[in-house]
Amino acid sequence: MKSLGLQPVTDADFDRVVERAAVPVLVEFWKPGCGHCHALMRELAQLQDELSEKVVVLTMNVDENFQIPAELDVTSLPALALYRDGSFERFIGGVGTKEEIRKQMHTAR
Repeated sequence: MKSLGLQPVTDADFDRVVERAAVPVLVEFWKPGCGHCHALMRELAQLQDELSEKVVVLTMNVDENFQIPAELDVTSLPALALYRDGSFERFIGGVGTKEEIRKQMHTAR
């Protein structure tokens, strides 16, 4: 699967990458063969392009990484988690368009 310019993250480097981010972090949990996951990834790639300095978008393949999805109790895919200041804030629900994701990021506080 092409990452569409999004940064993949693993269980091993997750904490380091998220904690060092100076901006909010979105993490999409996905797996190969999940059509909705790939559709969301396209929207996130556009969002990353538009907000490049204001947000970091990461992707985590749950078929290859188990620890972080288990800690967050990820049970359905795609799942989109928002982190601020290195800490999990919440899942962003109703995932769809980049506009909706942006709106929910700003109302999450």
